[in-house]
Amino acid sequence: MHAVRLTDVENRVAALDLGSDAFAADLRADLAGVEAVIREGIGTAHGFVIEEALHLFEAGGKRFRPMFTLLAARIGPDPKNPEVAIAAAALETTHLATLYHDDVMDEADTRRGAPSANSRWGNSVAILAGDFLFAKASGYGAELGPRAVGVIAKCFAELVTGQMLELKGPVDSSGQPMDPVQHYLDTIWGKTASLIATCGLLGGLHGGCSQDVAQRLYRIGSAVGMAFQISDDIIDISSAAQQSGKTPGTDLREGVHTLPVLHALRDPGPDGDRLRELLVGPLTDDALVAEAIELLGRSEGMKRAKVTLEQYADDARAELAGLPESEARARFEDLVAFTVARLG
Repeated sequence: MHAVRLTDVENRVAALDLGSDAFAADLRADLAGVEAVIREGIGTAHGFVIEEALHLFEAGGKRFRPMFTLLAARIGPDPKNPEVAIAAAALETTHLATLYHDDVMDEADTRRGAPSANSRWGNSVAILAGDFLFAKASGYGAELGPRAVGVIAKCFAELVTGQMLELKGPVDSSGQPMDPVQHYLDTIWGKTASLIATCGLLGGLHGGCSQDVAQRLYRIGSAVGMAFQISDDIIDISSAAQQSGKTPGTDLREGVHTLPVLHALRDPGPDGDRLRELLVGPLTDDALVAEAIELLGRSEGMKRAKVTLEQYADDARAELAGLPESEARARFEDLVAFTVARLG
């Protein structure tokens, strides 16, 4: 699965319109505070660890997860609680750690426009840098107390489970085949949505929300995470992708079967037959990638994937409707709308 590509312009963070100048400035200031916590925390490491551990952090990134955490805290009565920044730092550090390990498993050469840690220093150093960041995330959790430690540990397990599901393919724990669509949904929930859900939960809790509201923010994060990953997978093979500057068909070239593909492969008829012939493995020929994109674009599989995306967006909207009106809630609503609108 490929990360969502978002941009920062004016009153935007991670492509989310932040509304008023005051709200945007306040959130940007708090994001800078989270970055300072991360940089200071890693800076206390042994000298030879610092450069490697800071490598991907300094390369940039959307900071989507800390932004989501800070927004969730603004639903509560105490968004300036210093623990909110620590929670956001824990979750962004967790995300960074997974990138180091993902790049080793994927044998990636670049990340965020820079050489990947594994290509620069080798797999062993990259794995250890990721391990160090996981340890730092646990340390931030310890600062927040036993409840946060448990929440972060649970999220670690979910992230690892999602990655294991992707590696093993659509089989259950006993090795029996399982529904590929359900396997895909389980995988992206573990790899992507579980961490965004945890951002909502910890942001809400440390922003002073009640347990009920924090759990609602967890469900919002889960739905948003699922919707974003599905929309990114749709964009990878949609006509809109060719207008976005992103190379279309990246997943097809890597032999990754995302939701539109899985549905389309079930279709009877000549298009389905041709797709089953084409997509037996990674596609390396540009002409065949273009053919597969064309077939997928008009397939029932694409339509069904968009229906699933809308269902997750509707789930997020329904949960948001249970929150009191506020500028933070409005920004969450904008985020859900953007998730769908970005398909073009």
